[in-house]
Order: sequence, then structure tokens, then C-alpha cells
Amino acid sequence: MFEPPLELAGARILVTNDDGINAPGLKVLERVAQRFSKEVWVVAPETEQSGAGHSLTLSRPLRHRELSERHHAVDGSPTDCVLFAIEQIMGGEKPDLVLSGVNRGANVGEDVTYSGTVAAAMEATLLGVPAIAFSLAARHGETIHWGAAEEHAPAVLQKLVSAAWPRDVFMNVNFPNLLPEQITGVRIVSQGRRESDYNLIGLTDPRGNKYYWIGPQHEGELLRHDDTDYHAIEDGAVSVTPLHVDLTHDGALKSLRDIFE
Repeated sequence: MFEPPLELAGARILVTNDDGINAPGLKVLERVAQRFSKEVWVVAPETEQSGAGHSLTLSRPLRHRELSERHHAVDGSPTDCVLFAIEQIMGGEKPDLVLSGVNRGANVGEDVTYSGTVAAAMEATLLGVPAIAFSLAARHGETIHWGAAEEHAPAVLQKLVSAAWPRDVFMNVNFPNLLPEQITGVRIVSQGRRESDYNLIGLTDPRGNKYYWIGPQHEGELLRHDDTDYHAIEDGAVSVTPLHVDLTHDGALKSLRDIFE
């Protein structure tokens, strides 16, 4: 467990994302962090890394730019940013807390396996630092209500760090894309599951060669009908889901042992 519960006042907080160093959601989360601490570090990708998942850049060197005091851009993935921040930029002194986001778009259900936002929180957890991922469930073409996250994130953050949770667990928070006063509450829910169905778009370049875009995911049928992150967002509530870096399925582990033994 990470105990005692974390005191935000005076904490060293690292803020990162997967939408890039200039993303508005990153600025929202930095302002949230600054409400609690004077030592807030921002280390984020140079460019958007949505869908990067928990990837490391291994085939080329990493470069970074210091934009201003405690503000750095790294030309790599969100995972690279967390690793680089802790091991290099912050002088090897770990932050007390890592906050990732606020992502433009929900990270619920199966999205968490693709999400660079979630992966940054996972990397921090693997490095022994408590972490929370924040996302705003805005769909393409919608007006984005960043105020929903900026107004409600501080209370959610304060309550989460006042609790103790296992060291290999991190938190995934999603805000509905609503006006702040339209938020119906906060729900502690499971990760949902929806049928995965992406739209693969084939095009032809001027030389006649085929190329493809992975288009937006279709709204597949929900495969879980209990109280999940999908349901919370649909009901206008903030969803909070504890995620686990241990991917072992205990039920299958036991049955396989019985078979092989």
C-alpha cells in the first residue's frame, strides 16, 4: 500500500499526457495540480501520441527541449516522458504523484489498452509512483467542455489521494463532456467492455499505391451490463476505476494448473 495517504500540499507532482505539450487538456491539469502544490513539473510529448499505448521508443534516440522552468517536451511516447522525467529531468528524485491528461476523448472500456494517457499512469505505477489518468469524454466534432474537468478534478483528486491503494494499482478517471453544473456525481465503477469494431479506410496515393487510415471506432454493443465506466459517463457522472498492472486472470490460472498438474 502507499501509506499514509498522500499530502498534496508541498507534493512534487509530475503532469504528462498523450495529446502533446500544447494540448489544452494538459494546461487544465497543470492548473489543477497548481491548486495543491507549488512544485509542479510538466513533461509531455512534442506531438500527439494518441493510441501509443504502453510503448517505449527503442529504435532511435530520444531528444527533449526545456521550454521553461519545470516545462519540458520529449519527442517520444507518454511512457517515454514519464521514464525520462523521473530518471533524467527530475534528477532521479521521484515525484510524489503523477497526473496524466486531461485527454481529449474518453478512455473507458477497451480504450485503456490503447491509451497513451492511461499508459503514462501505468508507467509511473511500475516505477513506484502513485498515478491517476484523467480524460474528458468528448466525441469528434463536439464542443469540448474543459470546465467539467477543471471544476470537478480537484475534489476527485483530493479524495483519491486521501485513500490508500495497492502499489500496483492506479486510477482511471473520466469526465462527461458536460457543463460543470450538469455533472450528476462521481461513481466508482468497473472497466466496461464493448464490441471492438474499427473502420479501416482504404485510399490510393497519386502513384496508384494503396494506403489505409484506421478510422473512428464504431459504437459496438456493450458486453457488460453491470455498473461500468460506460454507464457512468452515459448517466452524466464522473467515472473512477482502479486499474491493475497485474494482468493475470486468477480463475484461468487455477484451471490451467489443474489441467497441467
